[in-house]
Amino acid sequence: MKEMDLKVWQQDIEQWFKQHYNSGDASHDIAHFRRVWHTARRIAEGEQVDLPVILVASYFHDLVSLPKNHPDRSRSSTLSAQQTLLILPRDFPSFPADCYAAVAHAIEAHSFSAQIPPQTLEAKIVQDADRLEALGAIGLARVFAVAGALNTALFDADDPFADKRELDDKAYALDHFQTKLLLLPETMQTTKGREMAQHNADFLVHFMAKLSAELAGEPISVDESVRQRFAALAGDKLW
Repeated sequence: MKEMDLKVWQQDIEQWFKQHYNSGDASHDIAHFRRVWHTARRIAEGEQVDLPVILVASYFHDLVSLPKNHPDRSRSSTLSAQQTLLILPRDFPSFPADCYAAVAHAIEAHSFSAQIPPQTLEAKIVQDADRLEALGAIGLARVFAVAGALNTALFDADDPFADKRELDDKAYALDHFQTKLLLLPETMQTTKGREMAQHNADFLVHFMAKLSAELAGEPISVDESVRQRFAALAGDKLW
């Protein structure tokens, strides 16, 4: 497919979202879908992939996004795939029907909680692009936005890094860094995705080290011991 065709598809999809979609969730708005698509394209550079599949899956992967505390949270990606397969023939009749299965799989497999292994390169790229949203500056903003929405404490003031207690990211947002976010680089499916994830995980580690220093009354310092400790957890070989 030509670049111009992709741009037309993207414009049509974004127009559809403006007319039909309102999640009320700042972490899963059209800007998120757009960023996932842009990141996926960067990961896909030089690869033999079906870009229309990646485009549609990038935009529709979180069409159904149940709250993190919802009992059916792990079914969100399956529900998104089912809804997308209803939407495509109805609202995008010119989209190739022989791409439906690949789009549905890429959507189903993107989810961390669904635990569905991606079988195609397109699905691996979409999964990596979406997981990168949980890291770096955007990931930092999102984790605390979710904490606010769920009325979760930002961290345990007495033991912020869980040195003497069990990790509990349902009670403390900062615990989520250790239970999931810093482990994401090792879950990435592509070489490019892994490199990007490691770079952005390093940003979260630096934040943790800065937070530790500030909590210790050092507002213009970074706690090097914390940085070393969590760089190792994130798999960083540079420190």
